[in-house]
Parts: sequence; structure tokens; C-alpha cells
Amino acid sequence: MIRSPNTGRRGLIVATAAGLAMPSVLRAQGTGSWPDRPIRLIVPWPPGGSTDVVARIFQPRLAEVLGRPIVVENRGGASGSIGAGEAARAPADGYTWMLAYDTEATNQTVMRLPYKALEAFSPVSLVATGPLALVAHQSTPYRSYQDVVEAAKKAPDTINYATSGVGGLAHVATTLLQQKGNFRLTHVPYRGGGPATQDAVAGHVPLFMSNVVVISQHIKSGTLRPLGVTTRTESRHVPGAKSFAEQGVGDFEAPTWWMLMGRAGTPEPILARMSAAIRQVLQEPEVRQKIEEQGADVVGSEPEVARRFLSGEIDKWAQVIRSADIRADG
Repeated sequence: MIRSPNTGRRGLIVATAAGLAMPSVLRAQGTGSWPDRPIRLIVPWPPGGSTDVVARIFQPRLAEVLGRPIVVENRGGASGSIGAGEAARAPADGYTWMLAYDTEATNQTVMRLPYKALEAFSPVSLVATGPLALVAHQSTPYRSYQDVVEAAKKAPDTINYATSGVGGLAHVATTLLQQKGNFRLTHVPYRGGGPATQDAVAGHVPLFMSNVVVISQHIKSGTLRPLGVTTRTESRHVPGAKSFAEQGVGDFEAPTWWMLMGRAGTPEPILARMSAAIRQVLQEPEVRQKIEEQGADVVGSEPEVARRFLSGEIDKWAQVIRSADIRADG
């Protein structure tokens, strides 16, 4: 089950307690000299996308807590799989980590990857979740989600919608909306949320399904008009926009998420230290506020919670991907 913002706040209470106990815990874990050099944080998306934004919010404080520089490396392409592949090949020594996006779950079915996420990585913490929003450019005639449905039924495959890439959650979620509503749009995939947002704001594509982090300012300015959100109910991050479930799409729910992951096989004391460190940073008011101002709800989960969440997302969306025959080249 997808956790709600309230559940995320409960996780923060646990994280707070863990953070307060952190110094004595770390001494007992025997992490030796780690870290004794800079740490890589792979962001498998281009600069300007939501994953890059979230990473750069917590990166400075995480570096301070661990006492070493953390270097963000943007390795975009192929819906996050190029950067993830780089992270999966890295030594399991605690010096390479990845901030995964929701595509890490869908890519497991959409693509033929040289690794399996739950075997290649050790989830450290579910950092945050948030709504996806379907938005229309202000120049379009679409004032509501129902406007889009009716127009698409009259002229199937003639209305374009953008996402950050083939097989990502935005693509798969929109596919499920079309299945449930019996209408057809044309997918226009981009190489990340940053480039997709640029074209959506410029009006080059009429519709855009995206996490709110990269489009919140454009919703506030009125350039992009929200037509619905993928959380179970209305989201505080997109006031006035009803959820698709509230607009008659059954029990539809597809929130986006970000997760910190390390290499499988990394020594447990190092994994435990990184888990404690990221949860401490995420419960700090300034960091939490900056992330939530972008349109996400901080979670800061324990590693096992993150692993169960990722496993559930892989299984849930695999069914939709297979039923729609979504592939990385289409």
C-alpha cells in the first residue's frame, strides 16, 4: 500500500529518534575509517529534473553529517537505466550511492537490464513521495480532465502528452488512465523531467504528466493548468486539483517517489551508518521544508520499509506494463 503524507510524518518521528541516538549508534557499529574520501551520489537523470533537485537539497547536509564531500553525478538517459547501470557496476565499498526515481521499479519490466534492482542494490531509505499531476498548457482548451477524455474519444491518438521517458511511472500511470477511461493519447517521451518541462511550458506539447517538483512554480504562475493528481485524494501540493480517483477513475493511485540506494554487498555497518545519516538529515526542519516546498512529502524510512515498498512497486506496475505491451523502444 502506498503511504500517505501522514504516514510519512509518522516515519519522521521514528527518524527523529534515530537521529538523536546516532552518535552512540555509529560508534558501536564499527564502520572503521569510512568514509575517508569523497562519496559519489549518482543521479540517473539530467540536471533540472526532480531527482536532481531533491538530491541537491539534502546533499550539503548529508556531507556535513558524514564528514566528507558528496559529489552529485548526473548520468541521465534511457529513463534512468544508464545511471542505474553505472551504480550497479560500482564496487560495494560504500563510496557510490544512487538516488533512484520511480522509474527504477517500472524499468525492471519495461527493459532488458543487466541487473535486477532488488539484487543489485540495498535500499537505504524511501526519501520522499509525492503526486504526479496531469497538466495542460494555458493555451489549450482543456479546463478539466473530462475535457481531455472527451476530446481524445472524438479523435483518438491526436492529442500529445509528454513524460520524462518511456516506461516511467508517469507513462505507465497515464496508460492505466487510458485503459480505465477507454480513450487514447499519443505519448511523447523526453530524456528527463527538465527537458520535458521546458517544452510543456513553451506550449510545444499540450499535456504533461509529471511529478509536481519540476512544475510547481509553473502551476502557481498559471502557465500550466492542473487537471488531476495521482494520489488517492487531493494533494496539498496542488490545491484545488482533484485526484483521478475522485474524478471517477475507481481506486486509481500512482504517487511518485525517490529512494536512496547503495550497492548490494556493501558492509552492513556502512549501510546502517548511511541510513542513520540520511534519516537524520531528512528530519531537519530546513531540509524537510525545502523538499516539501517543491511538492513532495518527506518519508525518511528504515531500509526494510524501503525494500518492501520497491518490491511492491515492481510487482504492481509490471501488470500494467505487460497488459499494454510497453517497451523501452515504444
